[in-house]
Amino acid sequence: MFTPAEIERLSKEFELKTPQEIIAWAIENFWPQVALSSSFQTQSVPLLHMVTQIRRDVLIFFLDTGYHFWETGIFRERLASEWNLNVLDLYRDSRWDTLVHGRTHTLPLEDPNLCCYIHKVQPMQKAMKDLLAWISGIRRDQTPVRARANILELQPNGLLKINPLLNWTQADVQNYMQEHHLPKHPLWEKGYRSVGCQPCTVAIDANDDERAGRWQGRGKIECG
Repeated sequence: MFTPAEIERLSKEFELKTPQEIIAWAIENFWPQVALSSSFQTQSVPLLHMVTQIRRDVLIFFLDTGYHFWETGIFRERLASEWNLNVLDLYRDSRWDTLVHGRTHTLPLEDPNLCCYIHKVQPMQKAMKDLLAWISGIRRDQTPVRARANILELQPNGLLKINPLLNWTQADVQNYMQEHHLPKHPLWEKGYRSVGCQPCTVAIDANDDERAGRWQGRGKIECG
C-alpha cells in the first residue's frame, strides 16, 4: 500500500502530528487489518482511550502469559466491560506445554528471554500474520532501544508498526489521564510504574526510571 520511501517520509511528517491524528490515519488506511496491542497497565490507558474514541471496535491484543498480577486481570476486565473493548486474549502455543510443564515457577527467572518468546513474542507473531498494521504504545523516553524508534516502522515481514505516542513523556501520560479522568492500574499507587509479569516486576521508588522495576538485575529491558 505504501512504499518504504513513502513510509519514511510520512514518519517524519508525523513527528509534528498529534497521536489522535496518527491513529486516525492508521485506521483510515488499514482498516480492518489493523490492531492494537495493550498490556493494560497505567501507561496503556491513554492509547486505549484515544483509539476507542476514533473506532470503538478496533481489535486489541492482550498477551495472557499466565504470569500476570491478579490486579492486571481485574483491570483488563474492568476496562473491557466499561469501555466495551474488542479484546482478544493471546496464549502460548500448546506445543510448548511439555517444555514449560514443571518449570512454571522457574522459567521466568532461569531464562526470561525464552519465557518472553514463548508467552509474548510468538503469540503476537501468530496473531499479526494477517494484519497490515499494528498500533503500539511505546515511548522514546522509556528505554534506549525505544529512543531510536520511528513513528512508522516497516517490519521485515511487511507489517507496519505504528507508534503514535512515541514523542510523549510520562508527564504527557499523566496530564492526559487527569484531563480525561481515566483510571490507573490498581498497583500504580503501590510503586509499580511499569507492570509486566509478576515474577519479573518489582515496585520502585518515585524517583526511579519508569521501567526500573522490569527484569531488575537481569540485563533485560524489552520483551523481545
